[in-house]
Amino acid sequence: MTTEMFGSVPKFGLGTFRLKDQVVTDSVRMALELGYRVIDTAQGYGNEAEIGKVLTESGLPRDELFITTKIMPPNYGQDRLVASLQESVTKLGVDAVDLTLIHWPAPKGEVTPQEYLTALAEAKAQGLTRQIGVSNFTIEGLRQARAILGDVEIATNQVEIHPYLQNRALVDFALTADLHLTSYMTLAVGKVMDDPVIKDVAEAHGATAAQVALAWALAQGHSVIPSSTRRENLESNLHALDLTLTEEDMARIAQLDRGERLANPPHLAPDWD
Repeated sequence: MTTEMFGSVPKFGLGTFRLKDQVVTDSVRMALELGYRVIDTAQGYGNEAEIGKVLTESGLPRDELFITTKIMPPNYGQDRLVASLQESVTKLGVDAVDLTLIHWPAPKGEVTPQEYLTALAEAKAQGLTRQIGVSNFTIEGLRQARAILGDVEIATNQVEIHPYLQNRALVDFALTADLHLTSYMTLAVGKVMDDPVIKDVAEAHGATAAQVALAWALAQGHSVIPSSTRRENLESNLHALDLTLTEEDMARIAQLDRGERLANPPHLAPDWD
């Protein structure tokens, strides 16, 4: 079971970015069989309906599952956001999702944060989502979001964090602001598997390089959402929850930071910290 929490957000889940059609169907089905109960998707991934079908067919009680989706930029308008989330909820085969994120800060200011964050809060008020949050937000974006949302909590900011992009300014801000982060691309699209330092740490613990990278992020209090299409990797990744790295391990991995950003779409990316 993967429902242990950091605050109100589970520590560990299944990511589904780039997984489509039968591939996402098989990945989610295998993950559920292995004990995953946290599924992360997005309107922009184009796989909500397939995931919803698997969730329904699984027969698992709704209260055992934690489902996150993200609003894509074309749906940010006040007249579109709530309706688009209703469509997502329908595709996912549930009455409400557990967490809904703004996927990227609005490109080129086409829709103001005031408009889309207010609409997201309205979706929560209507019961379409139990919690709300953001993704790919900078420090300034988070400050602005908090000012707009007031008493409505930002459950998490989902951002790229891995050994080669440790995002320290944002991490430090989140710690002082008591704001939770979810790490995506924690395995740096597989690059950590060939890293000599991470492989050395893994060997010392009788673990895999992937488990070490995931345990490194978890040790900092970040949730993680690794994806895989292979049953053995899905099962292996779960064991990161049981791996405790030493202070020396953490210090060695800290030295791997090189500011290597992998998710940086020019039409969507903000001015990063």
